[in-house]
Parts: sequence; C-alpha cells; structure tokens
Amino acid sequence: MNSRDLILGRVRRALTDVPRDDTPYEQAVDRDYLREHGNRSVEETVELLAENLADYRALVHRCTADELPALLARVLAGHGSTSVVVPSGLDERWLAATDVVRVPDRGESTPDDLDRVDSVVTACALAIAETGTIVLDGGPDQGRRRITLVPDHHICVVRVPGQVVSSVPQAMDRVDPARPLTWISGPSATSDIELDRVEGVHGPRTLEVVLVSGE
Repeated sequence: MNSRDLILGRVRRALTDVPRDDTPYEQAVDRDYLREHGNRSVEETVELLAENLADYRALVHRCTADELPALLARVLAGHGSTSVVVPSGLDERWLAATDVVRVPDRGESTPDDLDRVDSVVTACALAIAETGTIVLDGGPDQGRRRITLVPDHHICVVRVPGQVVSSVPQAMDRVDPARPLTWISGPSATSDIELDRVEGVHGPRTLEVVLVSGE
C-alpha cells in the first residue's frame, strides 16, 4: 500500500458514520453574504482601488489612453530599465514611446533568462477595489504566469472603470476558474518571526499599477 492509498483509506474510515449528502455543490453552502460593502459610485470604487493598492506599497499612476505610452516610457526610464518582457498580445502602442529592448514571452525562456530582464509590462483581467488586488488570467496581453513572478519590476495596466469591481464575490463572477489565475495584492513580501518585512522573495520587488481611462 502506498502513501496515497493509506491516506484515502483513513479518510474513508473517518467518514463511515457520515450520512450521504446528495445536495448539489452550488446549493450546499449558504451564499447570502454581502456582494460588496457600502454603496459607492464608480468613481469612489476606483478611488478605493487606488488607496488600497498604495496601502499595499504598490506605486499607482493615472493617465488617459493617449498619455499611456509616454507614461510607460517614463516609468521604465525612472526604474533604469533597459529591457522589458512583453506578452504576445500586448498592444504595441503602449510601448511606442520607449526604445528599451523588448523580450518576447517565449515558452523556452528559463528562469535565469527572465531574471536578467529588468521589467515586465502586462495588462490584467480585472482589479478588486476592496482588497487592492490585481487578477491576471494568462490572457494574451498578460502572458505566462512566470513572466510576472521572476522579473523584479512589474508594471500592470488596469483599464478603468471597465476592469474594476468592488469585491471578491463580484470578481469571482467574472473570472474563469479553468484559467491560470494569479491574484496580486501589492509587491511580493514576507516577514520573519520578528516581523522584519522582506520584499521580492517570491515575486516582483516593485509593483507599479497604471489606472488608464479611455482605453
């Protein structure tokens, strides 16, 4: 008997006196909780997102669609970036104002290859205002999950207000659970038993979010 069979056997024995429940999964749990907290306008929801992103130590920028290429060029220059990973479906106009070296998102790229790249620019699937969370789903303008985990600097563009929701329950209604979802609340960070915060351990040390309107 292998370890898997041993564990499953223990589970079956523990459940021998539990009556069978044929209730469909979607009906088994009461889901009458609040869909969002408060009654905010669209503008207030976007403001809450910006506040919570900043509270998580993300750097927040705002611009219009026409201003986006120049803003991204300034952000990359300010970080000292000379190379940037680019998902295959990213709008080419976004990086039109910068001459940094573009590194395409390729399946054969190794972690070492990505670690040598200064930055990555992606779009997102959506953003959650109440938790200050960015959600990626591996779409063409976001690329493989690893390109947002290995480079030390991630710039994420959020289209507002269309990609902003108030709460996690609202986000769950809009994401596809079969896709490779990555939920990001601020730069990668951890702390030891003495609560010394260390950033960049299992993801980017710096997260910059651009809230772009009119895109």
